[in-house]
Amino acid sequence: MRHAVKRLTVFFDHLMRRYLPDPFVLALLLTLVTYGLGVMTTDTSSVEMVRYWGDSFWKLIPFTMQMVLILVTGYVLAIAPPVHGLLRTLSGLAKTPGQGIILVTLLSFVACWINWGFGLITGALFARHVARHRPDIDYRLLIASAYSGFLIWHGGLSGSVPLTIATESHFMANVMGVVPTSETLFALFNLVILGILLVVMPLLNRWMMAHLDHIVTVDPELLKDAPIKEFEPVDTPARQLEHSRLLVLLPAFMGLAYLLIYFTGPGATLSLNSVNFLFLMLGLLLHGHVGRFLDAVSQSVKGAGGIIIQFPLYAGIMGMMMSSGLGAAITHFFVNISSVDSFALLTFLSAGLLNLFIPSGGGQWAVQAPIMIPAALELGVEPAKAAMAIAWGDAWTNMIQPFWALPALAVAGLQARDIMGFCIMHLLVSGVVIGSVLYFL
Repeated sequence: MRHAVKRLTVFFDHLMRRYLPDPFVLALLLTLVTYGLGVMTTDTSSVEMVRYWGDSFWKLIPFTMQMVLILVTGYVLAIAPPVHGLLRTLSGLAKTPGQGIILVTLLSFVACWINWGFGLITGALFARHVARHRPDIDYRLLIASAYSGFLIWHGGLSGSVPLTIATESHFMANVMGVVPTSETLFALFNLVILGILLVVMPLLNRWMMAHLDHIVTVDPELLKDAPIKEFEPVDTPARQLEHSRLLVLLPAFMGLAYLLIYFTGPGATLSLNSVNFLFLMLGLLLHGHVGRFLDAVSQSVKGAGGIIIQFPLYAGIMGMMMSSGLGAAITHFFVNISSVDSFALLTFLSAGLLNLFIPSGGGQWAVQAPIMIPAALELGVEPAKAAMAIAWGDAWTNMIQPFWALPALAVAGLQARDIMGFCIMHLLVSGVVIGSVLYFL
């Protein structure tokens, strides 16, 4: 078993570093593949596919802005002196490289279970601190370990599918009713999946570290955040405003008061908007004045280019998959070969496949739910379990879809090919765990 893990780890790492293109190139290739499949396998003409692509190209702009802000505000907050000190202190708990790998994995898992956006950035930022504290650790595996926590997001408190079907007005309510989170997020099968992954994935990451032929370290000096400028007070009114603590304290406290009102009210959810709002207000508060805050922002935006330029391409891919009926055709194929026993497993696998082309939980639910949920009811499968099978499939192949890794890679300063060999191991092991639980429970 030990030799098998070593061979697979080394093989996939070498394969990805040699053959995996830049994520932007991959997005272009997926665009062409989706276009070709739509023309060849559906009744959609080549002209219609182009129109579907163009019509959908800008539909993820609000989401793109949210992702840029989660990167910027999360980074700004993390380099604020109090948070920077806390992360540095926690990183000191890692006395060995192996402990550092496990610590980063566990923190990322817990953070992503609470909220995926929060966990995605926090895990990568904490990994940087651990790498500074333990310069003898393999930096690529450390960042891959941080990203592995993202695997559980759809089974956690911010999972879009379980939260959607728990609301009164969701679009499948007339078919499956309103499904409380007690039947999805807190159902036995979901808790078992989470529990097993929480144990297995840190051990897998630690095991891969022990079987690396060589480690790739990084100079701790390169991981130091650029120093925030210390601004000298100036007598002009404009400069005094830029260095006024009162000017940032009052809006920051207003924002935190709003969040208190919001979260104590009915229907409050920990969404991307609320996380970004919280990070922004805390960043203002902890940096102390506008000058320091804006200097931190200028550092953080450097890594947002990949998100800005690639997300429209995936919006176009998603539009072609949905409008051409290609996504529905793939879903129907899996439904047709399903039985009552295999339905959840095959739903999980179909969702994992579609996620490579539609890396959006909401978009994927819109494609698969109208087909999978009626089929589940006809076979006698609980619709809640079918919905969570879609959710877990959506999360599962994120391990090999660079779309979601972009914010973490921007924080880490790495390329997708640096971590994807390890992420394939995450995919294989977690697939066995999730698929087995869905099949047998």
